[in-house]
Amino acid sequence: MLHAEQTETVAAPIGRVFDYLADGENNPHWRDNVIEIQRTSENVGMGATYRQIMKGPGGRSIRGDYRITRYQRPHRLEFDVIAGPARPSGSFRLQEADGEETRITFTLEFQPRGLTRVLTPMIRKQMASEVTALTQLPHVLED
Repeated sequence: MLHAEQTETVAAPIGRVFDYLADGENNPHWRDNVIEIQRTSENVGMGATYRQIMKGPGGRSIRGDYRITRYQRPHRLEFDVIAGPARPSGSFRLQEADGEETRITFTLEFQPRGLTRVLTPMIRKQMASEVTALTQLPHVLED
């Protein structure tokens, strides 16, 4: 099982941080690997789907479409990647910190199977890059 995780604290209220993360169309503002993204479902929150094009290994564009699988405002947001060469599961866990701060933990997990085992080093590197992007969130959300 591949696992990547990053924790960051943002000087913003938990509800605001959750809503920002739950709207996938905000992803390009804090995740440099996202080239384009668009919600493809009518619903928002639980069950919402997004079509996402990302920068992959070697500069190639790859699909990274995903579906929201858990929407527990304001503490938990989970998703499954449903298109692309690797299809990890991800989660955002949010906790109120001191005053108006929010502590966020972004986790990605993936179980390589079949031919994806050969790609494990590249997938591990991509996952690490994705969770590390969380360090950009304070720059976007803090007033």
